[in-house]
Amino acid sequence: MPIDPKAVVHPSAKIHKSAEICAYAVIGENVEIGSGTIVESHAVIQGPTKVGKNNHIYSFASIGGDPQDISYADGQESNLIIGNDNLIREFCTINRGTEKENAVTRIGSNNMLMAYVHIAHDCELGDHVIMSNNASLAGHVKVHDWAILGGFVLVKQFCLIGMHTYIGMGCQVNKDIPAFMLASGSPCRIRSINSKGMQRRGFSPASISSIQRAFKSVFKESQGKLLDTKLDELQVKEKDSNEVSTFIKCIRSSKEGIMRGPSEE
Repeated sequence: MPIDPKAVVHPSAKIHKSAEICAYAVIGENVEIGSGTIVESHAVIQGPTKVGKNNHIYSFASIGGDPQDISYADGQESNLIIGNDNLIREFCTINRGTEKENAVTRIGSNNMLMAYVHIAHDCELGDHVIMSNNASLAGHVKVHDWAILGGFVLVKQFCLIGMHTYIGMGCQVNKDIPAFMLASGSPCRIRSINSKGMQRRGFSPASISSIQRAFKSVFKESQGKLLDTKLDELQVKEKDSNEVSTFIKCIRSSKEGIMRGPSEE
């Protein structure tokens, strides 16, 4: 039975006929749920929230709750959009956006959010992101495709986590981490490139080598040069590398500054 009679579903909710709403789940006002999505017992989804296709939302998850922001008030525009094929495990909390940004929290597709993950208001997750147990994002954080956050990772508001990054367990992230980097330790530092992750994603040896040179240039070969100068030189030397271009773009667009590297300890 797609909607269990013991589920609590608001009359305004739009639920695809192939979605499954289990007993004691609560689906609130202005919620849309796409085909093939499963909402387990005791999960709560509040609106305005749009959930795409083939997601699996496990028991006791709280999806689409009010932003935990003192400036938020009832009546403000506030939305949550979730893509397709996501696994959202037990006790995850995902809050809607605020009018401070675009009034939307956005979750992409094919992500795995493990138990007790918290995603605050106005965050943006790309696709294929893994957030391990108890990893938490403060407001306005952006996490790009294929990033992996270890258990208990905490990310400060407005930070950016670049694509194909890996952040080790328990890190407290208070600056941006550019694409393809590996960060770990206490205090958290960028230690190396995420070579294993790049290999698993099918990057060529040449691409991995280009990122290794970029990492060395920015984080290990200071030679008294300003960061902008190093990036200009890197852009010329690695002009044929799309990966290095992405890495440079992450740094140039940073508003919070980038995480320190091993040579800066």
